[in-house]
Amino acid sequence: MTERHEVTTPEVLPEDTTVEPSLRPQRLEEFIGQDKVRETLSIAIEAARQRREPLDHLLFHSPPGLGKTTLASLIAREMGASFKGTSGPVLEKPADLVGMLTNQREGDVIFIDEIHRLRPIIEEFLYPAMEDWRGEIRLADGPRAQTMTMDIEKFTLVGATTRFGLLTAPMRARFGIIQRLNFYPPQELAVIVARSSEIIGVECSTKGARILAHRARGTPRVANRLLRRVRDFAQVRAEGVITEAVAEEALAMLDVDEYGLDEMDTRVLKTLIEKFEGGPVGLQTLAVALGEDVSTLEEVYEPFLIQEGFIMRTPRGRVATVRAYERFGYEAPWENGPGGSQSSLFG
Repeated sequence: MTERHEVTTPEVLPEDTTVEPSLRPQRLEEFIGQDKVRETLSIAIEAARQRREPLDHLLFHSPPGLGKTTLASLIAREMGASFKGTSGPVLEKPADLVGMLTNQREGDVIFIDEIHRLRPIIEEFLYPAMEDWRGEIRLADGPRAQTMTMDIEKFTLVGATTRFGLLTAPMRARFGIIQRLNFYPPQELAVIVARSSEIIGVECSTKGARILAHRARGTPRVANRLLRRVRDFAQVRAEGVITEAVAEEALAMLDVDEYGLDEMDTRVLKTLIEKFEGGPVGLQTLAVALGEDVSTLEEVYEPFLIQEGFIMRTPRGRVATVRAYERFGYEAPWENGPGGSQSSLFG
């Protein structure tokens, strides 16, 4: 991944781990956007408080960078509980979870990111823990292996995934609350940029914030990262003030265009149009042509390009839309738009 399209990746970069916590809201009511999700959580939290019970297990699913981890930490804070986080790939055996589960108090929040990547043996261990508040540890392998059962304090498991379809049905069934987070509209991202600019101490005009918001790919993480990069540019070239003109110039230097497309997005669309005549083409084939990992294409780049109407998923593969052709000044190979000859792609 090059420096220039790192800036717009919704994935966590090393720099984000030190900066993001300071920009996160401290209360659920301070969380900007995702109004329906926030309302659902507020009601569930208040009801659990009134009953003096732990909150139901929750599952958040969305593309990266939309606030799943932030919401999990806010839930713990609103419930007055401790927050312990881990991720699916890190958990290799049940013993990796035992310490976390046995050292928590009733009502604590345990957060598992990338929960779709849990090993089957971890899932099997979690089922009784989530339902019956007990853990079962096998002391040895083989037909005569003994199992040790231990009681666990009631807790809330919050899972997060970018690949909801990869979760097993038994795992999905154990979550009482399942919420999808959507891409943010520019007006909400502009509010986030304005708030973050105050926290990091940079002057950002309303128009400057709007420019950043429109090019942030609908993702708060990207908006905050663009703000930091443009702040550096403004500090060196523009007396430390992010105006509309300064934002435009800085983003042009970073190869982030007016649609929020970066170098990798451009490669995806141009490859689809120039090498595969606009599609349909399978994701695996497209990934090989780009020299990119299939999962990265599917999880990181494709959701935004679909959301913005640049590509379509069809039963036969990915297809470039009229908007993609127009973006690069190409003439679409069909006359009547997606409703014309492209309609044959769907059946």
